[in-house]
Amino acid sequence: MDITRRAALGRLLGLPVISFGTDLLFQRRGEIPGARKAASLDPIRFSNVAKSAGLNFMVENSPTPQKHLIETMAGGVAVFDYNGDGLTDVFFTNGASLPSLRKESPKYWNRLFRNEGGMRLTDVTEEAGVAGEGYSMGAAAADYDNDGHVDLFVAGVNRNILYHNLGNGRFEDITEKAGIKSDKWAVAAGWFDYNNDGLLDLLVVNYAQWSMNSERFCGDPSRKLRVYCHPMYYEGLTNTLYRNRGDGTFEDVSEKSGLSKYQGRGMSLAFADYDDDGFIDAYVTNDNQPNFLFHNRGDGTFEEVGIAAGVALLNSGSPVSSMGTDFRDYDNDGLPDIFVTDLNNETFPLFHNLGGGMFEDATFPSRLSVLSASRGGWSAGMFDLNNDGWKDLISTNSHADDNVEEFAAEHYRQPNSIFANLGDGTFWDVTTAAGPDFQVPRPHRGCAFADFNNDGKIDVVVSSLQDTAELWQNVSPNSNNWIILKLIGTKSNRDGIGARIRIGKQYNHMTTAVGYASSSHFGVHFGLGRSSRIDEIEIRWPSGIVQVVRNVSPNQRLEVREPK
Repeated sequence: MDITRRAALGRLLGLPVISFGTDLLFQRRGEIPGARKAASLDPIRFSNVAKSAGLNFMVENSPTPQKHLIETMAGGVAVFDYNGDGLTDVFFTNGASLPSLRKESPKYWNRLFRNEGGMRLTDVTEEAGVAGEGYSMGAAAADYDNDGHVDLFVAGVNRNILYHNLGNGRFEDITEKAGIKSDKWAVAAGWFDYNNDGLLDLLVVNYAQWSMNSERFCGDPSRKLRVYCHPMYYEGLTNTLYRNRGDGTFEDVSEKSGLSKYQGRGMSLAFADYDDDGFIDAYVTNDNQPNFLFHNRGDGTFEEVGIAAGVALLNSGSPVSSMGTDFRDYDNDGLPDIFVTDLNNETFPLFHNLGGGMFEDATFPSRLSVLSASRGGWSAGMFDLNNDGWKDLISTNSHADDNVEEFAAEHYRQPNSIFANLGDGTFWDVTTAAGPDFQVPRPHRGCAFADFNNDGKIDVVVSSLQDTAELWQNVSPNSNNWIILKLIGTKSNRDGIGARIRIGKQYNHMTTAVGYASSSHFGVHFGLGRSSRIDEIEIRWPSGIVQVVRNVSPNQRLEVREPK
């Protein structure tokens, strides 16, 4: 229910109305739970600096009257420092011409923008050699060969690409040489070391069987109104796991690992060691099907435990249009939780980790149910946006159907959302307070997170279909302290992916798989509030080494090397 209708209902029932940003509710007596805490929150403010930064990009998804399903699902983003200058760069995936599925002109190129500092970016696509091929969807960044240069995987419609970073500003397409296949419609991918051998492996999330020539008509023929078909008309696929051999090639271990037994319509993925057994587990969202939680047995195989663990479905028992996801500890209890976005009227699921391999559906207790019901979410992230020591939630929003206004009381273009963490297990909508720029509705898709100007505040880059990309500079007016850790593995993988970090009562881990078809590679961020000193930083590396760094000053980007 939108704000106007909610307020009108409140007045009709004679109930008082309280409003903070777009978080407007009515009550019978007393105060809305959390209202007082919300009023004292450290502000979260963003300014869209894409134009002044030179970030000139839009996703060319080639929308057609035939409503091919791939058209609505493009838009992944990856951020990473491709040239090692200490500044995080931006990569966008892009579509292609239809029906050819080829990038027939430069407007379809995937794009790489180099960060020049001072929130200025330069398009270096041609010189870097990453324009790509085919109809691209997702991206995943990590240093898979441990040479100190961040590499890039691009997922697409029957066309995947693995780029090896040569370290001289250029990338080499080594897809075939590396043994990576392009036989399915892949939406997303992520890097993780599933067997703790110090080499990053690749999990590719595949969506469904699809053909340009077999698209059925969905909609109202009498009105000549055609819409994108419901996912139920598409048979799902299994996901693909590639084991890194360490010689530049990969082995498809989908069957050997047990993943090939599970078929779904995969959208995104996130990694965490949710049961603290020392092995990284994988969560995969599925479109209108139960989500997967692949528990890593530690012997090279996985078991799917989504239903048993309580993260496959909401308490309603019905699957939703699960899209983007993040897998982190939002309540500072040391256990990674799961945040998921989905479409309008479904509410964004939040699964709270109870320990012992079990989760509870916290969507209603956290207040995300009422806050998200009217929104359609694509990408997602759990990051401390005001550096107060609690991870907030952000979602990029849009309806899936670009003509939804013709048949429903919904909006295709929607503003993004920010749900501030109150520190008591609940969230508060501070979207309107984030600044006037943040209210602009667009058909948003992917997003990625980093501190692009090295000021300690998390910024966000967002893609949109047939509309301008956004670069949200975090201009929150508070003086809270922070630290960003750049991990360098020696016995573990060089990126330190999978390392778990504790600072005081806060926990985080190194991962680059965040959101919808997107990737954020910049280190591990902690907001520290007013703390002027960090007594100790505890790092549990994937190799099993536990490292403690003591008496650390805040407000710095700290490089930590794993002990040999």
